[in-house]
Amino acid sequence: MTLLAILLPWLSFILRGRILTGILCLILQITLIGWIPAAIWAVISLQNAREDKRTRRIERAIRESNRR
Repeated sequence: MTLLAILLPWLSFILRGRILTGILCLILQITLIGWIPAAIWAVISLQNAREDKRTRRIERAIRESNRR
C-alpha cells in the first residue's frame, strides 16, 4: 500500500474510503510539482491510519485486561 501511496497517491486515499481527499490529491497530483507533495501527503496519511489502528487495538487490549 505504501508503494501505491507513492506512485498513485489519489488512489491510495480512494481505496481507504476518503473519496473527497482523493479527488483533492488528484488535482494536486496533476501538476508535476504537486506530485511530490501529494505522494508525501499520502504516505504520511497512510502511516497515521496504521498508527491509529494500532492504538485502538492496544486500548482495547488494556480495557479487556482491566475487566478481568
